[in-house]
Amino acid sequence: MADDDLPVVSFGSLMTEGTTLSRRGQHDKALGCFNDALKLRAGDKHCLITRSRCFLKLGDTENSLKDAEASLEIDNTFYEGLYQKAEALYAMGDFEFALVFYHRGRRLRPDLHKFQLGINKAEEAIINCIGNPSSVKLETKEELCFVSRQAELQSKSNKQKQQNKPKDQKDQKQTKKQSPKTEQQLLGQLYADKAYLEKLLKDEDLMQSSTRQGVKVVDLVLGGISYLKQRRDFWQQQKPMYARLYERKVLRQGRARDKRQKPSDIARAIAKEVEDIELMLARGSAEESCRKAERLLKKIQAWSEDEVPNKNELIGNLHSRIGDAQLAMGQMEAALRSHKMDLDCARQNTLTDAVSRALDNIGHVYARTGKFQQAINTWEEKIPLAQSSLEKAWLFHEIGRCYLELDKAEVAQDYGQKSLQSAEEEGDVEWQLHATVLVAQAQVKLKDYRSAILNFERALEKARLVPSESAQNGIIAALDNVSKSFIAELNKGHEDGMISSREDRLFSSESIKTTTDNVEEEEKEN
Repeated sequence: MADDDLPVVSFGSLMTEGTTLSRRGQHDKALGCFNDALKLRAGDKHCLITRSRCFLKLGDTENSLKDAEASLEIDNTFYEGLYQKAEALYAMGDFEFALVFYHRGRRLRPDLHKFQLGINKAEEAIINCIGNPSSVKLETKEELCFVSRQAELQSKSNKQKQQNKPKDQKDQKQTKKQSPKTEQQLLGQLYADKAYLEKLLKDEDLMQSSTRQGVKVVDLVLGGISYLKQRRDFWQQQKPMYARLYERKVLRQGRARDKRQKPSDIARAIAKEVEDIELMLARGSAEESCRKAERLLKKIQAWSEDEVPNKNELIGNLHSRIGDAQLAMGQMEAALRSHKMDLDCARQNTLTDAVSRALDNIGHVYARTGKFQQAINTWEEKIPLAQSSLEKAWLFHEIGRCYLELDKAEVAQDYGQKSLQSAEEEGDVEWQLHATVLVAQAQVKLKDYRSAILNFERALEKARLVPSESAQNGIIAALDNVSKSFIAELNKGHEDGMISSREDRLFSSESIKTTTDNVEEEEKEN
């Protein structure tokens, strides 16, 4: 029983399940999957990074940073580790250190626009905290000179005490200056929670009580208020109110002079629109997704590379999105043209990942239109670009499926076995199921019914592990058909054997009769 359950808890299946749960927003459950995966393969840098992202989503910045640093200890040139460390530092408010790692990542992978976005937002956060150096002017006033003279006359111990006192007064002054309106804008919906907690503090009877676990209510309330103040200060650092007012003022003054957006703002707007395009297609609104992608493509083509540093990459990506939408609408020729434009753009700009994506999509269009040989040629060109065993598993499977459609069962069987080997390396049970079924179907075409039955039985076991009821029903039906064919072949072979033996007996009796007749004739002549 333990052996049967082993594929279910393989590293690959845990990673797949954790990633799926994380995309659904179930980060607590996803975290459990990543923890189990690291028990099976300790120190896997890709798993550490996915778990780091999960921690960050849950607000656990310290553990997120630890996982990112652990991945860099394994490989200090791992660009995903650098990016995740920068993201964790940014979330912790360490904008200067975050900026350092965004720059390191961009030096390694200048083709990835997310590092430039990180640099932009970190620099903006730093300026919001300390202000723009060019705009700071120091003035010597009489009061400051007096304080300076007094400080020089005091001893070191008195000087320290006097410095602490004005600092506290300054903090109190800043706290008093922060109006409820400003605080409400910073906290948003949480402002009502803070006001409620402050109101509870005035209830002396409640503050003196304790919970069933023995925790004082006043400690809980003060802890909540302290947390909200910390969040307020953090958001104030990232985007303080004075910076927002200043931006509005500058925008009003400079609108006539310069209507161009910042590259970081443009990048955010583009990312949001691309996300909307993908979401529309996922929801079945292919036509609307296609129109929105075409409008965005025209906008990006009109912008300069200074405004959009990764302009060519985005153009190719949008051609791909348009092709996906056209394929969903059944516009095969248009989809093929769009994906070929994506491929041309990727090759001109030496974007390896984009080339792999375009070849994948072109192969799918060819396969959907029944042009299986063209699909095979396209996908075989993609094989050297496959980056993981899982990607090879489905790629070999699709090529084998095309060969099966062309009645080239032997080649289909070979690709099915390659797909199965890659799926086993990755530990993915679902693709092991698909590959095993492909091998069995090829063996049916080759009339190797005995091997086909064995592989269908293996596939049925994997379908129960996935689990997939529809796959189980399909495999059972296929097993029934193959078994009937196998029995029919055995019966035919048995009948052919009986006929052959009957003919041999007849031939032998006729030979004996002929020989006997010849002997009798010879005796009569004598």
